[in-house]
Amino acid sequence: MYLYPSLVTVLTSLLYLVLVVNVGRARAKYKIYPPAMTGDPNFERAVRVHENTLEQLIFFLPLLWLFSFYVSPVYAGILGAIWLLGRALYAWGYYQAAEKRVIGFAISNLSGVILLLGGLFSIVSKILQQYRNIS
Repeated sequence: MYLYPSLVTVLTSLLYLVLVVNVGRARAKYKIYPPAMTGDPNFERAVRVHENTLEQLIFFLPLLWLFSFYVSPVYAGILGAIWLLGRALYAWGYYQAAEKRVIGFAISNLSGVILLLGGLFSIVSKILQQYRNIS
């Protein structure tokens, strides 16, 4: 029943792992050793892609699962796949130049907001329905 959001969760973890590896590769390529976090702009963009994706995961994953439980696991999977596509476009664009990250960022944020609003609306509706049944 929850195969699609489960697949999205696994693919999200895989994407995150690739981004982690990319930071390590950039460290080696540009000779920026820990704990340094600045240096070559290409390294700094790799770090920002990784850090921003980590920040977005805290927003995305709970919403994906709440939407799955309270709205639809199929639609959650579709929205999650769109979020993943957005994050991949974000990374690909940002690796090239900071201004090229915007489309991917917008796609992932829009799908996240839909997950948020859909989940919130459904949960509040179910709470109100329970309240009406008690009264």
